[in-house]
Amino acid sequence: MTEQRLIERPESAEEVAALVRRAQQDSRMITVVSGGHGPWSHVDNAEDMRLELGALADIRIDGTRVSIGGGATWGAVASTLGEAGLAISSGDTSSVGVGGLTLGGGIGWMVRAWGLAVDQLVGAQVVTAAGEIVDVDADTHPDLFWALRGGGGNFGIVTRFDFEAHRLPGIVFGEYTFSEDSTSVLRAVREILRNAPRELTVTFMDVPAMDPSAPAGASVHAVWAGGDVDALRAVMAPVAALDGVAEKLTTPAYRDILMEMPAPEGGAEAAGPPGFIGGNGLFAELDDETIDRLVRFRAAHPASIIFLRSLGGAFGDVAQDATAFPARTATWFVMAGAFDIPGLVDDDARASIRAEWQEIERNRLAEYGNFADSERPDAVPGMFAEAAYARLRDVKAQWDPKNLFRRNHNIAV
Repeated sequence: MTEQRLIERPESAEEVAALVRRAQQDSRMITVVSGGHGPWSHVDNAEDMRLELGALADIRIDGTRVSIGGGATWGAVASTLGEAGLAISSGDTSSVGVGGLTLGGGIGWMVRAWGLAVDQLVGAQVVTAAGEIVDVDADTHPDLFWALRGGGGNFGIVTRFDFEAHRLPGIVFGEYTFSEDSTSVLRAVREILRNAPRELTVTFMDVPAMDPSAPAGASVHAVWAGGDVDALRAVMAPVAALDGVAEKLTTPAYRDILMEMPAPEGGAEAAGPPGFIGGNGLFAELDDETIDRLVRFRAAHPASIIFLRSLGGAFGDVAQDATAFPARTATWFVMAGAFDIPGLVDDDARASIRAEWQEIERNRLAEYGNFADSERPDAVPGMFAEAAYARLRDVKAQWDPKNLFRRNHNIAV
């Protein structure tokens, strides 16, 4: 007989620890929801204990040291920190949870200025598989701390994250819209980023129609970490000078550039959000062949999306073995795929999308787990450097030998 779904909403680390011990006693797996959403959800088994951490959302500031509950969302964090003139490089979406994004690495708008979210992490409070509460940092349980910085939710439930935040007096936000010739725009953006100041981070996105407020089309968004409008205008001038490109520069608060991604048109609401066919990768460079393949992919599939984020700068300053995150030599993050919408995508289109993505991904250095579209055990080693994966398995064996925390990109012992 199938057991009833068990949903728990703990309000303290002590309650989380007690629930972990109870799950062990009842031989239940644990699904952890860290207060926000991701592009895709991991399998949520009806027989699991589902721990929703949304009540653990405190945000405490002490100078530039910030302690954040494991159930907080990045929109709330950006708003609170902004009032103190601070920021942490987070994801792009306000409702994404601090926990899930950070444990997977965290590529955000300030990745070239400040690195990944995990590069700003200086400590954490963790509930282990044994139901114990431990504090970790570079000096206390350093192997566990290392694993948390990019190894995902394999090693425990993080109930508090400690970050070193950055002073941020302002930002400049550039929007570049155009209707044709994505190839020229992408190549111009690539050339800018070869030697751009690290204050600049750029995203390219070409999407199908999402909702009436988000029509189909391609755009470039650029963020300058600082309030110098002329600096962003000067560095992005080669893009603004292209035929058909319209430039708009504003100076919003950091919290206001964290957006929500609407659901694509055509998906049947009653059936839930559409699936996604495709993948992502961390790339050493964005060569002409990759650009051409991406542009052709988007043109061939009406329900497709391509998304690119510049890396380098502070992201590349971190030694490869300093965190579990892979591919510190990457200069671009690339995602391409299509929403599996009935009536728009048939079996032939699915096969074509998969084959075209496989050609694009051939040159990637690693897959970014936070954007991986499903739980595929065979893909997990490709999310890490070889030495890091071996070390992560050792840490897993020490802290979670029975694999209680497996509803993730699981690192098997």
